[in-house]
Amino acid sequence: MPETSRPLVLPATSEGTLGEVPARRAAEHPDRVAFSVREEDGWRSVTSAGFAAEVDALAKGLLAAGVGTGDVVGIMSRTRYEWTLADFALWAVGAVPVPVYETSSPDQVEWILGDSGAVAVLVETETHLAAVEKVRGRLPALEHVWVLDHGDLETLARDGADVGDDELRARGEGLSRESLATVIYTSGTTGRPKGVELTHGNFLTLAENTAEEIAEVVKGEDSATLLFLPLAHVFARFIEVLAVAAGVRMGHSADLKTLMEDFASFRPTFILAVPRVFEKVYNSAEASAEADGKGRIFAAAASSAIAWSEALDAGTVPLGLRLRHAVFDRLVYARLRAAMGGRVQYAVSGGAPLGTRLGHFFRGIGVSILEGYGLTETTAPATVNRPATMRIGTVGPPLPGVGIRIADDGEVCIRGINVMRAYRGNPEASAQAVVDGWFHTGDLGELDEDGYLRITGRKKEILVTAGGKNVAPAVLEDRLRAHPLISQCIVVGDGKPFIAALVTLDEEMYPTWAANHGLEQVPLSKAKEDPQVRQEVQRAVDDANTAVSKAESIRKFAILDTDFTEHSGHLTPSLKLKRTIVMREFADEVDALYGG
Repeated sequence: MPETSRPLVLPATSEGTLGEVPARRAAEHPDRVAFSVREEDGWRSVTSAGFAAEVDALAKGLLAAGVGTGDVVGIMSRTRYEWTLADFALWAVGAVPVPVYETSSPDQVEWILGDSGAVAVLVETETHLAAVEKVRGRLPALEHVWVLDHGDLETLARDGADVGDDELRARGEGLSRESLATVIYTSGTTGRPKGVELTHGNFLTLAENTAEEIAEVVKGEDSATLLFLPLAHVFARFIEVLAVAAGVRMGHSADLKTLMEDFASFRPTFILAVPRVFEKVYNSAEASAEADGKGRIFAAAASSAIAWSEALDAGTVPLGLRLRHAVFDRLVYARLRAAMGGRVQYAVSGGAPLGTRLGHFFRGIGVSILEGYGLTETTAPATVNRPATMRIGTVGPPLPGVGIRIADDGEVCIRGINVMRAYRGNPEASAQAVVDGWFHTGDLGELDEDGYLRITGRKKEILVTAGGKNVAPAVLEDRLRAHPLISQCIVVGDGKPFIAALVTLDEEMYPTWAANHGLEQVPLSKAKEDPQVRQEVQRAVDDANTAVSKAESIRKFAILDTDFTEHSGHLTPSLKLKRTIVMREFADEVDALYGG
């Protein structure tokens, strides 16, 4: 079985927990700006010393309220500074914060708070409070509900004024890196979400080693990142820890409508996002250029960016390409970088395959996307591309302290400092997932000769046609979703004579695309029947088919009247497709593709 691993960069230790990090940073660099907090008139700076003081004050308030070592406290909020403050205050008292997506239904809230045994929950708004109150009667362990918008964090801090420093410090004395830090519930694409138990060491040891491994990204004097992914997701939570531990200035942005404005004023040096965000940036720039009559210029600039990046991999960039690239850098690329604040050099992408075209495009405009791979059960990253040795199309080699093995059936298995302790209260599932120390991911992949991992599909999502051909739908779906007109799609064909697809149109992009193609009078509700729209989707299908063999290619497609969204119940909060639900609810449309 192919296997690779990377040794730890920093010596292994059981000392130091997440709750001690703010005080450590304050002692080392008290005046360094740790956070920029969004306010109506701009960004308010919080120094390392100021953050540590706020953490201590809130931690004392939690102690005064009766929250202590081992107690579970839920957090249900958008991404904001107060979430990070609450996380570190809870860790300081030895408590266990459990994230809840702010879009969760009352049923989901009940399951997570009940299964985890939460004694308290911190919510952001009245809407979140209402969701908790609907199920509070069925949560006997729940004693406290605090609301950010009511100023309850400030109230807690005041209530803890009489708690001494020695009492607070004593709470952390019995903790180590093996202690439980958080329980993060999986997205739940099938069945009830499972609670993933992650330790202080899972987060802190991984963050410390990652910071050393990609020091040029996170350890510069002015390194800064704007966090806009949900903090309920393990990826954002890991970056939160990485930023505080490595001294990265961090900001929070919860409203995607103001994200570009926040980029411009915050000016991050690196960002993290899922591939869909990068697809939207590219598609929006392309549509805007076409609307301004500059579509040909943008197309030429995009082609030059991709060619320039590919030439870098080949080892030499021809003079003519260098000149074209320099011209387009002034005309096009500089404007795209300016839209992200003007200082972004790197972006970290995870959650789904990025695609080589986007990877080369963004590197070509001056923003290197470091694609990585991981799961909730691996504390987010297990592999990531390094800036100096990145290989576009792969998710990079393992991080320090992590091993990757490819099983005989192609499944990716992971071992190391980042692998979860267990699934909460579910020993059977834990034993099935972790065998002889190796976590079985359910993903399929390949290792190249230098230990770079490439993800090729999902083990449970492999389709087997009536002719016996195995097809990984993710390859086709990722290519289709990259098209500006397409929002979501699902590739079907299990047990069928050929491969087909259900496609949804992008509600945000459609008006611009329609205007650029003379279809202003065709509303979205009628677009699926328009010949020009169908022709464009067919072009997207034809492009996706170039990535697979003829036997794996999409032969037919149907455009649906509705989109797959989290609100509709077809996507998880981390935007993964709930295939079972989609296939059940659109069974008639699938049957129609095969003649009923």
